[in-house]
Amino acid sequence: MAKKAATGSARAPRRKDGLSRERIARTAIEILDSGGEKALTLRELTVRLGTGYGAIYHHVADKSDLLATATDDVIARVMSGVVSDADPRTALRGLALGLFDAVDAHPWVGAELSRQPWRPALLDFYESVGRLVAALDVPEKARFDAAGTLVNYVLGVAAQNAANARLLAGGDTDREAFLEDAATQWAQIDPGRYPFVHAAAEQLGEHDDREQFLVGVDIFLAGISALR
Repeated sequence: MAKKAATGSARAPRRKDGLSRERIARTAIEILDSGGEKALTLRELTVRLGTGYGAIYHHVADKSDLLATATDDVIARVMSGVVSDADPRTALRGLALGLFDAVDAHPWVGAELSRQPWRPALLDFYESVGRLVAALDVPEKARFDAAGTLVNYVLGVAAQNAANARLLAGGDTDREAFLEDAATQWAQIDPGRYPFVHAAAEQLGEHDDREQFLVGVDIFLAGISALR
């Protein structure tokens, strides 16, 4: 006699969630880039990831931790992009430009770094700058000032550039139009009282923030030579 057919079907194997802190961070970055910090909510994150609050809280404590984690992810990618066997000057230039570009692409990163300068990713950045400064034969007692000056310059310019981008994004004009208007105002001032500013008006409307930033880094690196 044939065996009675089994009722129902065998239960499918339970699917693994696959949720990780890294995946959460990458999704948070997408939300932050498209809508800024206000758009990043745990509710929106659960919708994007197709999961519940409990799964999110298993990996991050709250929104502050989520922002910090996303920032760490961005800075870690900057660090991984630097060629390890490059000469110190080239590596320093690469680090500086990498962070500048990262903040330019993710403006919210600049604000987060200023709120929590002790985050591991930023400490790794600072440590790398310090080691590269030492590799340039800067005297030990001058390394703290040299490394700190470069880090502050990079973070300051990157954050200011990001702030300007946010300001323009919320208005009715773009960067090119804003600079052209400013250059027009500069060109009309008294050249007797402000000779440099008056002469710089022509360059103001045409300058590239990224190129100007690199000029500043090169000026810093040239100053390093005087410390040897």
